[in-house]
Amino acid sequence: MPEHPAPPPSQAPSPARPGPEAVGETAPRPGAAQTTADARRRRRWLTVKRFLPTSLYGRALLIIILPIALMQGAVTWVFFAGYDERVNSRLSGALAGDVAWVVDAYTADRAAFPVVAARARAHSDLQVSLRRGPLPPRDARPSGGADRILQAALAQRLDRPFRADADRLPGAVQVEVDAGRGEVLRVLASRERVSASRAHVFLLWLAGATILLTAVAVVFIKNQVRAIERLAAAAEAFGKGADAPLKPHGAREVRQAARAFLDMRERINRHLDQRTALLASVSHDLRTPLTRLKLELALARPSKKLDAMKRDLVEMEHTIDEYLAFARGEGGEELECVGLRALLDEVAEGARRAGAEVALFADPGLTANVRPNALRRALSNLVMNAAVHGEHVQIAAHPRSSGVEIIVDDDGPGIPADRHEDAFKPFSRLDESRNQNRKGVGLGLAIARDVARSHGGDIRLERSPAGGLRAVLRLP
Repeated sequence: MPEHPAPPPSQAPSPARPGPEAVGETAPRPGAAQTTADARRRRRWLTVKRFLPTSLYGRALLIIILPIALMQGAVTWVFFAGYDERVNSRLSGALAGDVAWVVDAYTADRAAFPVVAARARAHSDLQVSLRRGPLPPRDARPSGGADRILQAALAQRLDRPFRADADRLPGAVQVEVDAGRGEVLRVLASRERVSASRAHVFLLWLAGATILLTAVAVVFIKNQVRAIERLAAAAEAFGKGADAPLKPHGAREVRQAARAFLDMRERINRHLDQRTALLASVSHDLRTPLTRLKLELALARPSKKLDAMKRDLVEMEHTIDEYLAFARGEGGEELECVGLRALLDEVAEGARRAGAEVALFADPGLTANVRPNALRRALSNLVMNAAVHGEHVQIAAHPRSSGVEIIVDDDGPGIPADRHEDAFKPFSRLDESRNQNRKGVGLGLAIARDVARSHGGDIRLERSPAGGLRAVLRLP
């Protein structure tokens, strides 16, 4: 039987180099370093993003102002680091040449000092004086930019000891040169001879232009953003059931969006009007035969079948009422400032008449801008839903920084947390068999959430401290 060939050297295991598994280490996964780098970059971006403006107005201003600020900073740096230094060097070089001429003219003919001083004053605007004594030593204090440039220029032109001071005297520059024989020439020149005194004017013009451009940008951006804000306000008002006036203006794209919103609002209102008219007709057509059936049952002989038919008829009428209430909504009702305590008292009293035990806790002075009938219906649905599934119901209303919060608690079986959202779906009773012997069609919570959202609020379900279900209704 032939033997198997030995594996090639590149494939044979090497016992001298144990892998990470042999020493208890974990081999790095492919791409782990790239994932870590991506996470680090993401954290850095989130840190920077936290300091950026969130509004369109702030971001637009940042887009305009940031490039202007960067440009102005670059221009200022280039001016002071390049152009300004070159100009000062040339001015200092010219002054150093005049000082060297004065020194050479005096040392060539010391008796002609008055003539040299007069010519220096007339042609170079220099004040030259002569004194006896040693040349003072240079100051140990650090030299400024103009002083440093002037000393460098004098060092190139003079071969004698000198002392220059361009920062001490206000508006003047002093140069003292050792003329030999115990004499010192003192030359005074204007400050403008060594530095460009108009540099601050350039900065003022630059700052003024920046402020002017920023002000113009602020005005134009504010006008454009105002159009978007009005469009957003109109959309928010329409979502709450109100029609806010809106006139398209601003940029072409903003006007186009406003016109599209107005067309959409008109189509939705037309659809709602048609649906309301249809529902009114359906309500009339259904209630007429129901009324005849009621009359016939009232005139029929009493029997068990007759009682069952009456119960079915009542349940059918209740179902039709719920369907119509859910489809019609309360969109035509106007907002009013009402006292919530009185409204909650009515809801609680209605639940007590139905046999529920209700406890109410609310501030008598608590008010809100609501549609009273719509909110009353939503609260009645929440309270009656709690009364059906629990023995004790508690209602509490509290003011919040963002509005009002109304809480309805019961001690019933509750709803699993993963099915809270399912409870708000229309015709959902969280009962897969949809037992028709049970009153209700699964629209109570759906109607309540629709009313809350039409006010700009919402409803959420939680676990109640009493062991059952908690419904939290928030209103702005």
